[in-house]
Amino acid sequence: MSILKGVGVALITPFNEDLSVDFDSLTKLVEYNIENGTKYLVVLGTTAEAATLSAEEKKQVTDHIIKVNNQRLPLVLGIGGNNTLEVKKQIEETDLSAFEAVLSVSPYYNKPNQEGLYQHYKVLASTGKKIIIYNVPSRTGQNIEAETTLRLAREFPNLFLIKEAAPNILQYFDILRKKPEGFSLVSGDDEFTLPVTLAGGDGVISVIGQAYPKEFSTMVQLAFEGKIQEAYAIHNKLVDMTRLIFAEGNPCGVKVILTEKGIIKNHLRLPLVKASEGLYDKIKAEMACIQ
Repeated sequence: MSILKGVGVALITPFNEDLSVDFDSLTKLVEYNIENGTKYLVVLGTTAEAATLSAEEKKQVTDHIIKVNNQRLPLVLGIGGNNTLEVKKQIEETDLSAFEAVLSVSPYYNKPNQEGLYQHYKVLASTGKKIIIYNVPSRTGQNIEAETTLRLAREFPNLFLIKEAAPNILQYFDILRKKPEGFSLVSGDDEFTLPVTLAGGDGVISVIGQAYPKEFSTMVQLAFEGKIQEAYAIHNKLVDMTRLIFAEGNPCGVKVILTEKGIIKNHLRLPLVKASEGLYDKIKAEMACIQ
């Protein structure tokens, strides 16, 4: 059984006013999540604004999180792209000794068909590394259909988990019903976390979870225990915030919460910009309601 169960969080990258990486705030963020029930940390995912980090900064961020975490939680490293052979090379050449698995987003922009998506992950599976499939069609422009996921799951045991973020929740349920033993699914959509977990999912790789780790982790644990009413009480308390943080793109919304909590400073790198004043005020007001 995978140890990647419960709430994993896709860590943001904090920046200073000059847009250098804010390592002190990153330390605070990691400690905050470890102390409040997060089960594993995802490094250099999309939420980390990884596309705007240099190769050297990625290494520095990775090394820093490894050091601060000090083997307390399992770690997952994001390595993905739309050049299959380059992604394969990166996976093979990266020291993954500190990581439980690689999270690899499906190829974006190219818009391969289902056979192309299958072949992409087949190549990545040939590395022999443990790889999490990441389907997020809102960002990539192409959906990995349930049958393609199931085909990969049946043929390649090291493709052991999918972070599913399709907009149609029925796709999650189809995978959960038909998946082979040993293959897991976690929600890649914060709002779908509870129903997907209740249907047999293994939790979530979350954005909002890093801002509300105690609440989100409690909700998922209650779902595992079949305490549905208690779990939905937390879901309902957080659902409006979950929608707000994505209203102007990710991670500008969650950075507002973390700023208000005193964990980070509110800076993003272009082409992303800070939340508008209107959204900032709405998030701040909703924080008061959650408390």
